[in-house]
Amino acid sequence: MRFAIPLGLVLGLALAAPALAATGDQKPLKDVEFSFEGPLGTYNRADLQHGFQVYKEVCSACHSLNRVAFHTLSQPGGPGFSDAEMKAIAAGYKVLAGPNDKGETVDDKGNALTRAGTPADYFPPPFANEEAARAANGGALPPDLSLIEKARAGGAHYVYSIITGFGEKPPAGFTVTPNKYYNPYFLGWNISMPPPLSDGQVSFVDGHPNKIADEAYAVVTFLAWASEPHLEDRHRIGLGVMIFLIVLSGLLYLSYRQVWKDAH
Repeated sequence: MRFAIPLGLVLGLALAAPALAATGDQKPLKDVEFSFEGPLGTYNRADLQHGFQVYKEVCSACHSLNRVAFHTLSQPGGPGFSDAEMKAIAAGYKVLAGPNDKGETVDDKGNALTRAGTPADYFPPPFANEEAARAANGGALPPDLSLIEKARAGGAHYVYSIITGFGEKPPAGFTVTPNKYYNPYFLGWNISMPPPLSDGQVSFVDGHPNKIADEAYAVVTFLAWASEPHLEDRHRIGLGVMIFLIVLSGLLYLSYRQVWKDAH
């Protein structure tokens, strides 16, 4: 038995389906060229240092960088800080101290004992624990940024799009959830993080432009390095291996010709 479906209904469903499916779908990520992309990509040292400044002055208020040690800031392939600069950066942070000579881990007010950071320490988190982080952010847990660009589909382009994706007007019919912010590059469009950057928010020491796009580009580059600090070594080794294989292939071909030249 066949049932006739009105043509108007079929067309109506066909036209409505894409619109319904699009509600809350992630907008295509912004196409930005980063120096570290591609098989021969490298980190721009100025961008890395600018990005560290953005992280320190803006992002570190909510986001941790738990897997990054201070000493890596002056290592080859890193942001290019001198040892003295790296040590000064580390000393500017307070990290949890071990028990003192009395075996105490807190002071007389119950606060955890701290000390100045050293090159061997890792960046300390902004909150004592997950509960404190959620309490300070309306129940949301700011993610650690150490591996954020490896953990998110789209990598650097995703993070850049999210950071610069605020300020657009929500489409008709879409309601922004209370205490959330509209960002079309975030799946569902409702994001807990408020706009993190503004024009001129960070004043770079070398006078580099500091529009939102500049600040975002810099911090995304820094977080790419945090996610993959040995990228340049990997690219360098990969290039050497490719050259070796090409030369080896040529030698094998010449050997083949030499061995079999009298057989033809």
